[in-house]
Amino acid sequence: MEVENTKALYPIGIVAELLNIHPRTLRIYEQEGLIKPARRGGKRFYSNNDLQWLKCLRRLLNEDGLNIAGVKKLLTVAPCWEIRGCEEFVRKSCPAILNFPVPCWDLVPRACKEKGLVCTECEVYLKKKNHVMMQRCMEEKVQDSTA
Repeated sequence: MEVENTKALYPIGIVAELLNIHPRTLRIYEQEGLIKPARRGGKRFYSNNDLQWLKCLRRLLNEDGLNIAGVKKLLTVAPCWEIRGCEEFVRKSCPAILNFPVPCWDLVPRACKEKGLVCTECEVYLKKKNHVMMQRCMEEKVQDSTA
C-alpha cells in the first residue's frame, strides 16, 4: 500500500532525526514561513512532501549558499496572481499584490480567509515550492541517475 504524499505522518523528532537537524531548526523554518506542518493536538506532523521540501531547503541553505531571506525571495519569483489567473479587479485589492514580494501565505489575505482557504492546501503555496524544488533540487537527482 502506497502512502499519500500529503498525509502528515511524521512527528518533529523523527523528521529532525531523518534530516540530521535539530528540532529547533524546523521550528525556525516554520516561524519564517518556509514550512507549515500539520498540527494535531498541538504537535507538528510532516508529510512526505514536507520532507522533500525540507531536503531541498537544506540544500539551498547549506550547499547553494542562500540564506532564509534568499529562499523567501526565490519563492516570490512567480507572483500568485499568475498561478491563479486572478482577474484585474481582484488584483487591485489583493494584499498579496499590494505587498509584493511578500508571499501571500505570510499575509493570509482576507479573500482567502473569507473563502475558507488554507495556505498549506493552496495551489499557489504548493506550486511555488514545487517549482523551486523542480528547478533547484531535482536536477541533482537527474544527474545522479544518469551517472
